[in-house]
Amino acid sequence: MSLPAPGAAGPFTHFSSAAWIPLWLAAALLAIFQTGFMPLYSTRTLGVAWEMWNSGQFLVPHANGVPYSHKVPLLFWLIHAGWAVGGVGDVWPRLLEVLIGLGVLLQAQRLARVLFRDAPMVAQLTPWLLAAFSYAFLFSLQIMYETLLTLCVLGAINALVGRDFERRPLFGWFAVALAAGLLSKGPVMLLHVAFPYLLGPLWHPWARRSPAAWYGAGGLAVLAGCAALVAWAIPASLAGGEVYRNELLFMQTAGRVVDSFDHARPWWWYGSMLPALLLPWLLWPRAWQAVFAAANPARQPGTRLLACWLIPVLLAFSLVSGKQTYYLVPELAGMAILIAAGFAQLSRSRRLASAASRPWLLAVAMFALALFLLMLPLRVADGSVDYPALVDMSMASRWFVFAAGVLGVLLLLTPRNDARAVRHVSAISMVAACLAYLLFAQTFWVQFDLRPAAARIAALQGQGIAVAHYQVYESQFHYLGRLQQPLDIVEGGSLDHWSAAHPDGRIIHAVDVLSAADLRYAELVQPFRSSWLLIEPAGTWIQRLRGQTPPEPVRPALLYPPGYWPYARVPAEPAAN
Repeated sequence: MSLPAPGAAGPFTHFSSAAWIPLWLAAALLAIFQTGFMPLYSTRTLGVAWEMWNSGQFLVPHANGVPYSHKVPLLFWLIHAGWAVGGVGDVWPRLLEVLIGLGVLLQAQRLARVLFRDAPMVAQLTPWLLAAFSYAFLFSLQIMYETLLTLCVLGAINALVGRDFERRPLFGWFAVALAAGLLSKGPVMLLHVAFPYLLGPLWHPWARRSPAAWYGAGGLAVLAGCAALVAWAIPASLAGGEVYRNELLFMQTAGRVVDSFDHARPWWWYGSMLPALLLPWLLWPRAWQAVFAAANPARQPGTRLLACWLIPVLLAFSLVSGKQTYYLVPELAGMAILIAAGFAQLSRSRRLASAASRPWLLAVAMFALALFLLMLPLRVADGSVDYPALVDMSMASRWFVFAAGVLGVLLLLTPRNDARAVRHVSAISMVAACLAYLLFAQTFWVQFDLRPAAARIAALQGQGIAVAHYQVYESQFHYLGRLQQPLDIVEGGSLDHWSAAHPDGRIIHAVDVLSAADLRYAELVQPFRSSWLLIEPAGTWIQRLRGQTPPEPVRPALLYPPGYWPYARVPAEPAAN
């Protein structure tokens, strides 16, 4: 059996290679419009953007009326740009995330095309591989900073690569990408691109011939990028006050690197999270064969760049105190290019995929999911399963069982040709990720939808009634309710004082186990994650905390969502006083 030359590409190849664009756009748009905005990440981002927009304060981000030092403003400004054209609404932030995600895929393809100019198959497969990473796909549906940061990181590395390895890099664009990344997520941008730049002579022939020009022009570009951040940070720190200035300039980066005040985890933690990041390709043996085939950095500059990028960044992030899974999302583009390069190498060596290297594990996972969804309602009905989340999932449409079974069958029909197999598995993975989000929207979303509580808070504020949040508040209600005023934050010691100062005030608090007394005295009750969210008169709640009997409420609690309550496990009668 003869194979086409690795560089050969007919019209059908070009068409099938570009088919990822409509498929990915359809899956992303369908999924992202299925639910409201996810707390606490998306709602916090939009809450800050809303406060800046509502107050006309576009220099210093604010959260709940206080300068917000945790993030820099570029994503907020991009949201404002769309709102300036079409008004404040939910559509533009979603479209913005989808457009940024599309830009990431196109930048990754461009990088693969230049790095492996003699192997067009790498550029053809890279967006397919990257688009199929399940974690990245689902994370890109959130209004968060990492997708924009990924776009900037890829832009910076593309600029270093330049048009080809024999010509001077595009240092001007390197400075622009650095500036955008620094204004997207702060100094962490430098950690993502520092090693490809510092190790340039190890992978870039031009840098090896002209190291002085590489480091001189690149150093100026780094200074220019940092100058853009400083140009915002200095006036913002002056306008935000001393506390904001100290947090912005000193605490945020140093605190996360040395002894994190947020998300502190051991050095080996990313090793435990990599399997989740690498799905679904982790479960396909042929993809691992491709990784091993491409793992020799000495072969060509492209693989040497990937080694100088991915390995040091993973080690550096492992040494940083603060860790989150999504911090490594920008490096998934490099991983996709590495796998694509491996498939091209397998194609060169004429190593056909065997029957054993087909995606059997992925197919088994799909069949297991179908069986689980099929049996779950029966297990809930006979009482053997009563975990709330599984009870919610048991109400999913049987169409999900059918869809999971069909996808499993299609995985078994994966062709042996590597390029077609990658496109086949990637398309199924994108559809599966979209269906997973649709399943979430139909079942679990009720536990994350804070719009009813936000609407109630807005109505109370509109009536001039003070509202306080008990303990930590993450701005999750501000955008959803378009709140005009900040919420007061009360702790145990300040609760009595705040209630005395606001006799008609309301308290937002949560309980792990909902009681009949909660249903009796709260004004609003709704599920939130694994707990219950209540809005209640402050005086009533204080009396209940002290074991006293409050006066009978004027009206019964508003229960959201109405159809959910037959499944809520709560006492049928009020607790005895």
